[in-house]
Amino acid sequence: MKTSRSKYYNASRSSLPFEDGMGNVTRANMADVECETAVLVGIITPQQNERKTGEYLDELEFLAETAGARTVKRFTQKLNGPSSVTYLGMGKLQEIRQWIVQEEDAEREVSMVIFDDELSAKQLRNIEAELKVKILDRTSLILDIFAMRAQTANAKTQVELAQYRYMLPRLQRLWTHLERQRGGAVGLRGPGETQLEMDRRIILNRMALLKERLREIDRQKITQRGNRGRMIRVALVGYTNVGKSTLMNLLAKSDVVAENKLFATLDTTVRKVIVDNLPFLLSDTVGFIRKLPHDLVESFKSTLDEVREADLLLHIVDISHPDFEEQIRVVEKTLADLGCAEKPSMIVFNKVDAYRWTEKDEDDLTPVEKENVSLDDLIRTWMTRLSGQCMFISAKEKTNYDTLRQVLYNKVRELHVQKYPYNDFLFEKYDE
Repeated sequence: MKTSRSKYYNASRSSLPFEDGMGNVTRANMADVECETAVLVGIITPQQNERKTGEYLDELEFLAETAGARTVKRFTQKLNGPSSVTYLGMGKLQEIRQWIVQEEDAEREVSMVIFDDELSAKQLRNIEAELKVKILDRTSLILDIFAMRAQTANAKTQVELAQYRYMLPRLQRLWTHLERQRGGAVGLRGPGETQLEMDRRIILNRMALLKERLREIDRQKITQRGNRGRMIRVALVGYTNVGKSTLMNLLAKSDVVAENKLFATLDTTVRKVIVDNLPFLLSDTVGFIRKLPHDLVESFKSTLDEVREADLLLHIVDISHPDFEEQIRVVEKTLADLGCAEKPSMIVFNKVDAYRWTEKDEDDLTPVEKENVSLDDLIRTWMTRLSGQCMFISAKEKTNYDTLRQVLYNKVRELHVQKYPYNDFLFEKYDE
């Protein structure tokens, strides 16, 4: 049986930034490694049943795939709640370890084990000691994807700050040399300073520098927003991978990156859109996700200012997703946390072309599930509930696109008249 324990322990730093001996910040991420293999782990609790855990693990697998890993196995355990020491029970950890050893004996090496919740420093240390492979949690995986996707200086700075915030309470597990004390030189004799304290001070100083950079970038963004003139601002918000960028490209005739991957867009893109004779600004924002790391929300506040300053929110929903209703609740909660819950908004159900349903037999007396409800039934239900404040479209196939433009025109014009009552400037009729 082959062993590579030291490699795994060193690899546990792969998704975090660190300073080398010359003071330069470097970052390694899982995209640098071709097709790593991953094991996913989740728990079933009274608050999270088996079906819900399966959906969370499906999303975690999509996250792993986006980061460049291939899932080969899943493990779940029924618990009243996660253990504060090892997250899972020791028996389940030993079961996972035995399976990993069997894979190694069969020359199928397992690169990492990914947990569906954020792990504490104690949990990470104990799990790593038991499983002897690289351990990631949902937060570190999302941070790694953000680091891989960041392109502009603003996004890179925000991601780096979030990574340092995540790293700070976990320093002790990352480097074994941190417990050593620095020897006193002439004039500096005494208890000295531990390496852990030195690295914590270095990271705190680096975080202070990054925060100052973000404040400077934020001041520049405020100036940019102030120069946009008297136009209504519309922001596309929603869960990640629901088609916001595709709709942005369709409405604004732009070339924003649109991929079937999570967090394809990190930086806010603003484009001028003209519908008939009415100009307005349309912005595409970073997508939300369940269990979004708090550090990322804090770091991306300047990016999310586009949402705060928007006059109208278009909440994009992937209606083909089996759990789209919970995604709606996640987005609404995040918007409430940002103080945007009371803004004028409209729900746009996207991907009607991808919606699939299974008609039940007349003799089937089992309860009706989500997959047994047709799109027409859903439309009638949501239209009744929201009193016309929603649309059903396909940005990819341009289904109901003209109707969306007309509804958007009416809403933006109404807001324009309210916000700028003495500004009747509108473009002449615009023919595409």
